[in-house]
Amino acid sequence: MSATPLPAPRPLPGTTDPAATDPATEPLALLVRTSRIDDLPGGLTALVDLLPDARPLSWVRRGDGIVGWGEALRFDTFGPGRFADAEAAWQATLQRAVVRDDVRLPGTGPVAFGTFAFDDAGQLDDQDGDDVGHPRPDGSLVVPRVVVGRRAGVTWMTTITPGASLDAAPGTDALRREPRTEVAAPGRVRFADGAVAAADWPAVVREGVARIQSGALEKVVLARDVLATTEHPVDPRWLLRRLADRYSACWTFSVSGMVGATPELLVRSEKGLVTSRVLAGTIRREAGMSDDDALLHAAQLARSSKDLEEHEYAVRSVAAALEPFCSSMNVPDAPFVLHLPNVMHLASDVTGVLDRGPDGVERAPSSLTLAAALHPSAAVCGTPTNVARDLIREIEGMDRSRYAGPVGWVGADGDGEWGIALRSAELSPVDPRHVRLFAGCGIVAASDPEAELAESEAKLVPMRWALGAD
Repeated sequence: MSATPLPAPRPLPGTTDPAATDPATEPLALLVRTSRIDDLPGGLTALVDLLPDARPLSWVRRGDGIVGWGEALRFDTFGPGRFADAEAAWQATLQRAVVRDDVRLPGTGPVAFGTFAFDDAGQLDDQDGDDVGHPRPDGSLVVPRVVVGRRAGVTWMTTITPGASLDAAPGTDALRREPRTEVAAPGRVRFADGAVAAADWPAVVREGVARIQSGALEKVVLARDVLATTEHPVDPRWLLRRLADRYSACWTFSVSGMVGATPELLVRSEKGLVTSRVLAGTIRREAGMSDDDALLHAAQLARSSKDLEEHEYAVRSVAAALEPFCSSMNVPDAPFVLHLPNVMHLASDVTGVLDRGPDGVERAPSSLTLAAALHPSAAVCGTPTNVARDLIREIEGMDRSRYAGPVGWVGADGDGEWGIALRSAELSPVDPRHVRLFAGCGIVAASDPEAELAESEAKLVPMRWALGAD
């Protein structure tokens, strides 16, 4: 269960007023202003290069998207109610917001960045809390003080201020005045086994295969972690810049210490249309592979009965979860092959039109509500969902934390984008030199444990590389 029916905002740094954390306290009023600003320099990293400090918020793809910094408000939620409580807190805040939006594009006006734990059961007690003894939340929505976005050649800045305070009006001059600390490299990186040693992980996969072959379930996704210790504190902006540049086809994200570049879009909701990019089925792309060899590997992946079976389960689960919210849907008959620098995936884009009721005036579900309904899909959990989730808890041997959970943003109209936190790492809130890297693989009856281990290593490549461990 969640801690409170309506989570109160976490006080801003330096705030000691106990009323600030009283669940009965009404959400603070927000003054929100969005204005168009001068175009940014071209390039894939133009947005992430603006981030002024080591607490960045980011959702960027192909150089467009939104970044934010500062905290106007923050909502932390716990347990199975983490999505519903976050949604309620966001809606209550919007009711008290005064908004002037001169741009009116997706991502303008009030925006909250969010990240949520994979498991309804919460996170293990032996994992790190924060540096003042608070337990780790299972969900967080962060309303930044400043947001800068870019879409289709239009660049804007939003300022969000709580209460009666009034920051400088958004604009190019205000952006230039934002103080910025330098980004430092993490230095030497040392890697170690996580909760389950790499040498022992094939046995976990073997047990998963045995359960599937016994008829208990059809598919399970099993994950592992790797621990990184760096010479110097890790600045998330170092990771973001490298990921946004090299993995531009992915969504480069950062929210509350969860950083990565996910190729999988859980849901995008925009003006009544929804899209979910489903990835399942993977083949490694070797360094230096020629274009001809890459095409041969893509053809091999597209013909793989094991990978096609895994992909079908994932597409079916997403389509089934979206169907109750849509008046019409399009589910592709066959996947395409998505090419990334380190791997290739079977991919399908499932689309739909949100149902607004018989009179067309009912409010459509928000993107956060849709993300909650879709999570966990078969791409990160398995089929049937409940059986797969129970098996993960039984044999995986680690706390996923927010790995494979929804991460993204939601706006005032409910539109937004939520990815699945894959190709990702979690920065320790206690020691900035400690980082957990994650990778997972879909297991079906035909899975080979050693091949799955090799696939997990391929999926760890982006974050190893982002840390500077070429």
